[in-house]
Amino acid sequence: MKTIKIDSTAGLAWVAQELLTFAQGEKFFVFEGEMGAGKTTFIKVFCESLGVKDLVSSPTFSIVNEYQGNLNLVNHFDFYRLKNIQEAYDIGYEEYFYSDNYCLVEWPQKVSDLLPLNYIKVQIDVIGQAERTFSFTRLG
Repeated sequence: MKTIKIDSTAGLAWVAQELLTFAQGEKFFVFEGEMGAGKTTFIKVFCESLGVKDLVSSPTFSIVNEYQGNLNLVNHFDFYRLKNIQEAYDIGYEEYFYSDNYCLVEWPQKVSDLLPLNYIKVQIDVIGQAERTFSFTRLG
């Protein structure tokens, strides 16, 4: 486990690089934190570190957005509005989750039974107005 504390969004690029180093090639990430913790904001910066040039936005209504990175596609999921597990099956989650592409999952608790065995969990905790603590854990 690794924990990093930042006091402004200016530190997000550094956190993204630290996450890539911590991941050691793992491409599946789940992001947890309360509403407004900055999950999507961090994912935007993380996508930049993967070479994504597209506009990164929350896939709240589409459930998944796909971006082209330097070497791989990046699949960004937001399961917040998922009504039931069948909706994950309907979008073909397996095709995404078990590809060789990056998968970035917000609100993973909604699909916890579908997550692969190995992944990196990123916990974002709000400390103050702009202060956040990022904890990285390797699972599996």
